[in-house]
Amino acid sequence: MPTRRIAQIVHLKPSAVAAYKECHANVWPEVLQQIKDCNIRDYSIFFDNDRTIFATFKYVGDDFDGDMAKMKANPKVREWWAMTDGMQESPIPGAVSSAEGPGWWKVLDEVFYTD
Repeated sequence: MPTRRIAQIVHLKPSAVAAYKECHANVWPEVLQQIKDCNIRDYSIFFDNDRTIFATFKYVGDDFDGDMAKMKANPKVREWWAMTDGMQESPIPGAVSSAEGPGWWKVLDEVFYTD
C-alpha cells in the first residue's frame, strides 16, 4: 500500500503557547510508542506564531481507521489529548475533543506533491 501523507491544522490558545511547546519537548514515551505502533512516521508539528498549529505525518499501514481506533483506545493517549486539547481551539464545527465528536484537527487537502 502506498504511503498516505496527512496534513492537519488546529488553533492554539494564545495563553497556552509556552505550555504547548514545553509538553511537546517532552512527549510521553507511551504516546510516542503508540504513534509508532499505529504506523505513523515522519510526524512533525509546526507553529506559525499566529495561533495555527500545522501537523504533517506519513501513514504507512494498511488499515488507517483501525490504527486510529487503536490510538483512541489507549488510555495514556487519551490523557495526552485531554491535556493538549485544553490548549487548543478546533476549527471543526461541533468539535468536542480529540477523543469524541467529529474530529479535532482539520485535515487539509493535498494540492501539490513532488518526490
